[in-house]
Amino acid sequence: VQLQASGGGLVQAGGSLRLSCATSGFSLDYYAVGWFRQAPGKEREGVSCLSGSGGGTYYADSVKGRFTISRDNAKNTVYLQMNSLKPEDTAVYYCQAAPGWGITLVQAMGVMEGMNSWGKGTLVTVSS
Repeated sequence: VQLQASGGGLVQAGGSLRLSCATSGFSLDYYAVGWFRQAPGKEREGVSCLSGSGGGTYYADSVKGRFTISRDNAKNTVYLQMNSLKPEDTAVYYCQAAPGWGITLVQAMGVMEGMNSWGKGTLVTVSS
């Protein structure tokens, strides 16, 4: 299982960014993929998750209505479209994956949280 997050950058409050998570070594049909973020001095938190079927989604309350998770199976890539960005969205964003069949997305994100390998992530900075 390999994942590489990209697409971060500096944006003004109210702006938009689209993050990409390039995946390899597994099938998106059988794995849930989640986005997490860690702001300076804070613990990592789950932001969003997409089920292996592609039909189920989870969003943290803090991003609901502003962020949209999606995927392109042909490109083995999961996206996080972030709109109406706020300064409090500033963080390093990571993607992670876990087998998703038979468990809820919240449970899948719990499994992801316990993983040791997280990659470099991509930095999103939202200026006020």
